[in-house]
Amino acid sequence: MLAVTDAEVIAPPRVILDTNVLVAAGFRATSAAGRLVEVVRRGDFRLVWNEETRRENEAVLRRIPRLDWEGFRGLFDSAGEYRGETRPDRFSRIEDPEDRKFAALAAAAGAVVVSADAHLLSCRDELPIVVLTARELLTMTGGRQSPAA
Repeated sequence: MLAVTDAEVIAPPRVILDTNVLVAAGFRATSAAGRLVEVVRRGDFRLVWNEETRRENEAVLRRIPRLDWEGFRGLFDSAGEYRGETRPDRFSRIEDPEDRKFAALAAAAGAVVVSADAHLLSCRDELPIVVLTARELLTMTGGRQSPAA
């Protein structure tokens, strides 16, 4: 009979990376955003995404000449895709309607939003989700543990 340890059944913490995190990582790999992207690549965090958030990330990264979507495509693996319903309309407290999709995905998927966006950060204490900067998440977790733990 096989024994399963607790470490084997604990899934990586689930994070949603706002587009600005990927842009920052693309410009400076040594930034907190860049380090966080590497933690995701390593598998210590699971990137959660849906078609809407992936499309936005791809479109923005393709528009910026110094950045390369192909360098980030691998982060969006099928294991992290969320196909269920999200409700951006429930996040009207967030001033920018384009940011609401990230919050709605976090609520539906039980993930943490990582962002440097002022619209998300300014009202995060009023939201039913966790919104952190890349630096805050790395500081809280050491890059290895769930921020909710």
